[in-house]
Amino acid sequence: MKHHLTPLLIFCLLATELTAQQNFDNVAIKTIHVAGPVHMLQGAGGNIGVSAGPDGVLIIDDQFAPLAEKIEAAIKQLNDGKIRFLLNTHWHGDHTGGNAHFGKQTEIVAHANVRKRLAEKSDTAKEALPVITFDHGISVHLNGEEVRVYHVGPGHTDGDSIVAFTKSKVVHMGDLYFKDRFPFIDLGSGGDVAGYVKNVATALEYTPDDAKIIPGHGDLATKDDLKRYHTMLTTITGQVQRAITAGKSLDEVKAAGVPAEYKSWGAGFINESRFLEFCYNGLKAK
Repeated sequence: MKHHLTPLLIFCLLATELTAQQNFDNVAIKTIHVAGPVHMLQGAGGNIGVSAGPDGVLIIDDQFAPLAEKIEAAIKQLNDGKIRFLLNTHWHGDHTGGNAHFGKQTEIVAHANVRKRLAEKSDTAKEALPVITFDHGISVHLNGEEVRVYHVGPGHTDGDSIVAFTKSKVVHMGDLYFKDRFPFIDLGSGGDVAGYVKNVATALEYTPDDAKIIPGHGDLATKDDLKRYHTMLTTITGQVQRAITAGKSLDEVKAAGVPAEYKSWGAGFINESRFLEFCYNGLKAK
């Protein structure tokens, strides 16, 4: 049996999560001011980052296609100017579903692997594909600050980007951060368990102590919140690695479970059993 999740299975899992939440018609887009010109939009799917100012608008991710008009209306409440750029933190549909809508009016920017994986889907519209791609990083200068977009290696997928607003001291982590929840590590899309942990450590190294952090999923966070997340990752992956070294099976790892303080982290999209499976399969493959 293959352990990696296929794109079809990923779609089904995301669709199941949405159905459990609410119908798209009932989704409201909530706007939260973060710092300076930067805001966070929450609806269904991944959190959206928005820089709205005198130079126009930059957005990070765009959730699901049926929400595109609601998202656009929320953005216009912040700034009625042109959407200059759309950044994709990775290729998953709960972060890129609105690309076809917004790609008709702006430039989509992403890591090269995001374009590659979206292009491999037969139903991806031409307008949904990134037109500006990079391998390691790129900067956008907008609304009085440098917005740095950088790829730190395979983690959640093989095309993850972290976005740092250098003056506002805001960092958008994409799905390299699920606040107070176990993450989805997409091994079938080039994700890497050890790389995921390393990428979070790298983000901590370069994030100012007083920064505000937009997670891929969950509420606005602080650096202390991200440190707690990294501790969870190192604790559980370390536990699983020791079990693998000792020759234990996946069933034995699941039976042992996670430390008591992290039991509540399995209440989100990824439960305890699935997270342990990601860790076991990803670490054992190395």
